[in-house]
Amino acid sequence: MATFDFSKIKISNQDRLRFGTGGIPIAAKGMKTHDGVKTIRDLGLEAMELEFVHSVNLNPITAEAVNVQRQASDVMLTCHGSYYINLNSSEKEKVAASRMRIMQGANMARLAGAWSYTFHSAFYKGMPEEKVYPTVKTQIQSIIKELRDNGNDIWIRPETTGKPVQWAGLKEILKLSSEVEGVMPCVDFAHMHARTGGKNNTIPEFQEMLTMIEKTLGREGLNNMHIHMSGIEYGEKGEKNHLFLEDSDLNWKDLLKVWKEYKIKGVVICESPNLEDDARLMQKHWQKL
Repeated sequence: MATFDFSKIKISNQDRLRFGTGGIPIAAKGMKTHDGVKTIRDLGLEAMELEFVHSVNLNPITAEAVNVQRQASDVMLTCHGSYYINLNSSEKEKVAASRMRIMQGANMARLAGAWSYTFHSAFYKGMPEEKVYPTVKTQIQSIIKELRDNGNDIWIRPETTGKPVQWAGLKEILKLSSEVEGVMPCVDFAHMHARTGGKNNTIPEFQEMLTMIEKTLGREGLNNMHIHMSGIEYGEKGEKNHLFLEDSDLNWKDLLKVWKEYKIKGVVICESPNLEDDARLMQKHWQKL
């Protein structure tokens, strides 16, 4: 594996809840990633997620340019890793390829100054949770050790997924987070709504999720949230596709009220099709609460 010097990349502590987009904002269409970071600040937003979902689209030189712009614009960066990951595959070659994709993405994301790195970890493949969990845990422990041995301190964030066939829900990821240092959840509230067929959509349910995070991870869990948000369409098999917030039945305004009640901090990444429009909508509503 290539070695990089991460020692000069400093990330400030989370002091508030920042809103941003999943990828370069639409207003910056056709621009480079570092231009997208600047556009985020021009839009009045404060975060952006690097999208490595199909490929790692930065190299050490362009990642450095992103990091410079991140610092100049005071924008918090996160990263979404490859879609092509299954740490529970029965084929060793696919597990090895999944690990390679995670490592490549995490290293380039950290060079760009990203604070947190999320991905969909695995598929159940008809196996029970008690069989899948130790497999995923072993792989992620090994991945984190390799990252730390090479000086990469990025948070590893398995994402709550939108379909019951995917690993995993919040409970399972919190368990992993409590047992493996360097792991925290990426909580996609739209996914949690979709994978349960429309549940996780009331104030008591939102409170239950945040209480679960605090009980498992302490106040640090609420002070360092990596959140995904969007409207969502779903069916019997869970997530179908993302929607504009106001075209969805997700009670996002009540959700933000609960975030305010629990005084959470961190990053909210909007994955709605209109990206910055819904990000700014949430930010505006948050500021009024």
